[in-house]
Amino acid sequence: MYYNVFGEKVSRRRFKLMCAALKNRRELIAAGLTSRRDLMTMGLLTAGGMLVAKSGLSARAWGQVDPSITSKQSSGANNNTGTNQNCVPGNQTQSPVTKPFIDPLVVMPLARRVGALSPTPTLNPNTAAGEVRAAAFQAPLINAQRFPVVPGTLYNFNQRQFTTRQTSDTTLPVQTVWGFDDGSGPRSPGPTYQAFYGRPQLTRNINSLPPVTQVNNTGFGMPSVTTHLHNAHNPSESDGNPCDFYSAGHFCDQYYPNVLAGFNSDHAPFGDINESLSTLWYHDHRVDFTSQNTYKGLVGFYCLFNQFDTGDSSTGFHLPDFPQFDIPLTFADRVYDPTTGDLVFDLFNLDGILGDKFLVNGMIQPFLNVQPRRYRFRMLDTGPSRFYEFFLTNLQNLGATNPFWLIGTDGNLIPHPIQVQSVRIGPAERVDVIIDFRAFAGKTVYLENRLNQLNGQGPAAVDSQVAAQNATSTECTLALNSSQPAILPAGAGNLVLQFRVSSAPCTDDSVDPSTNPTFYQLPSTNATPRIVRTFKFDRLNGQWSINGQFMDCNQFRFAVQQNSVEQWLLTNLTGDWTHPVHIHLEEHQILSRNRVAPTVPADLGRKDVTQLHPNERALLFFRFRDWLGKYPIHCHNVVHEDHAMMALWHVVAQGDEILVP
Repeated sequence: MYYNVFGEKVSRRRFKLMCAALKNRRELIAAGLTSRRDLMTMGLLTAGGMLVAKSGLSARAWGQVDPSITSKQSSGANNNTGTNQNCVPGNQTQSPVTKPFIDPLVVMPLARRVGALSPTPTLNPNTAAGEVRAAAFQAPLINAQRFPVVPGTLYNFNQRQFTTRQTSDTTLPVQTVWGFDDGSGPRSPGPTYQAFYGRPQLTRNINSLPPVTQVNNTGFGMPSVTTHLHNAHNPSESDGNPCDFYSAGHFCDQYYPNVLAGFNSDHAPFGDINESLSTLWYHDHRVDFTSQNTYKGLVGFYCLFNQFDTGDSSTGFHLPDFPQFDIPLTFADRVYDPTTGDLVFDLFNLDGILGDKFLVNGMIQPFLNVQPRRYRFRMLDTGPSRFYEFFLTNLQNLGATNPFWLIGTDGNLIPHPIQVQSVRIGPAERVDVIIDFRAFAGKTVYLENRLNQLNGQGPAAVDSQVAAQNATSTECTLALNSSQPAILPAGAGNLVLQFRVSSAPCTDDSVDPSTNPTFYQLPSTNATPRIVRTFKFDRLNGQWSINGQFMDCNQFRFAVQQNSVEQWLLTNLTGDWTHPVHIHLEEHQILSRNRVAPTVPADLGRKDVTQLHPNERALLFFRFRDWLGKYPIHCHNVVHEDHAMMALWHVVAQGDEILVP
C-alpha cells in the first residue's frame, strides 16, 4: 500500500514514520522548544550540526532511500548528505486536500489613520509609559520643522492573536493566527499603508499578543516582536531592528520620514528622485523567531507614492489606479496537520520550510474577477523558503505563451517596461508587473508557479536533455545537480491564483507598456568605493553563518562611514543553497555575477534583496547616506536567518577598514 505525499508515492511503513516524526516534533514545540538555542541546549544538534535521529525528529534522518520505492521514484532530490529524500520536502506529511478557487481574493483595506495618540509621542523613548525604542528620533533632530516629532499622519497598530478561515473548504478548520489591527479588527496580511513622499508619518506598534504560555495553534511563534518596514530609507531607531524586540504590553513608536535617499547629503534637500520607492512591506523581525512570527501572519504592504507614481492613471506616469486596478499580492506557502488540519510550523527543518498549500493575501488558491484591461500587481514572496517563477497560464491552450510586463523590482520602477514570459522572486523580493487582460476577455487564466523546488535549499536544477525526456514526469524525476533551473511544463506547476476575466467592454486610461514609457533612470555606479568588503554565506556546525560567525546582538561586525560609497562582494561557494540576501537601510545595484554583468531583467533594477546562487560571487554597489545607527545584513530565507545567518553593522561618522567582517 502506498500513500501520495507531495505528489510522490511513499510506503505505508515510511508514512507511519513520517507521522510519528510529526507527532514527536509537535510535542516538543508545544512543550516550549522554540529556537535554535533550545535545540543546542537539549542536545538535539549533533557535533556536525545535524538533527539527531532520536524518536524520528530529523527530517534528514528519515531521508534514506525507502527500498520499497522504485528506483525511478527515488532518483532525485539529493539532500547533500549522501542520502535521498525521495523528493518529499523535509519528509513531512501532506496537508489535507482542499478545493481550489472557491474563495475570492481578499484585497487588504487601506490602513486607518488616527487623529492623536495617547500618550503623545516624544522625541526620546517614553520608557515610563512602556515604550521600547533604541534611541531618539533622528529626523526631528535634523530638521524639526520638516519632521515634527508628532507628524500630521498617525497610525495605531496592535499585534493581536485571532481566528480566521484560510479557505471556505471545511476540510480545514478555523486557524489561530497573528495579525495587525489598526482599529478595524485584526487581519493577516495587515492593512495596506498608502504613504506619500514628503509626508512623514508615525506608527505606534503595540504588542497585544497573549503571553507565551497562552500561544495557541500548535505552539509556535514567540509573542515578542519588532516590526521592520522592509526597504524603507529609515533611521535605525525606527527600522525595526531584530534585536530591538519587546514583549506583550509594550509599544514602539516608529517614525517614517518618507524621504528620498540623499536628502541630507548628495541630493539635498529633497533626495534623489531616481531612488523613489513604491512597493514596500512590513513584517515581524524578532531575532531567532522571524520565520515563526511571519509564518503566523505578521506581514503587510506599504505602498509609497510621489508626483510621478501617483496611484492615479490620469496623472504622472499614468499607471493603473490604486487600489482598484493596482493590487498588492502576498504569496505564502503553508503546511497543515494531516489529522487536525491545523497550521503547523516545522522547527526541525533547518534547510528551510516548503508548504503544499499556496496562500494569496491570506487565502488558499483564491480567484479574482478582473475586467479586460490593464492591472498593476505588486507581487511579494513572504517565504519562509520558497522561490517562485510565475507564468500566466491558459489551461485551454497550454502551448501558448502569454507575455506580460515587468515594471519594477523590489519596489523600484525600472527605466522602461520589459516584456517577459515569467518573473522569478525569492523570499522577501517584490516585482511589479502589468498584465493586460484584453486578450483573455471572457476566459479564465491562472498565475502559475512553474519553478521546481524540492526542499529549502532553493530551486532545483535540471539538465535540458533530462527535461525534454521527462516533460510529463513529476518533478522528482528531474536531476538536481546540473546546469540550469528546472521549469515545469505549462499546467504542471502550482496554480496559485485564478483570474476570471469579464467579457464586458471597459475603459482603460492607464499607460500601455508597449509604448515604452520612461520611468526613473538608474543612479550612476561609477563612483570609486571607499572599501570593498567580502561576505561568505556558509554553514558552520549545522547553523548558517556569515564569514564563519553567528548572529550576535551584542556585536557590531563592521562600521560603514556615513555618506560614503562601498562595494560588497557576496560569496556562496559551498553547498547547493540559494540565499536571498537582504541589506537594510540602502538599496544596491548588482554590478556583476561571477564577474559578468547581470542580464536577467529582475537584476537590472535597484534591489534590496539579491539571490545568491550556489557557486556564485555577486558584487554590489552601495551609497550609505543620511542616517546613523545599527542595521543588519542577513539571508531572507527566514529559517536560515533564525539559525544565525545574520550580522549587525552600523553607520558612523568615520568608518573602519575591515575587508572581511
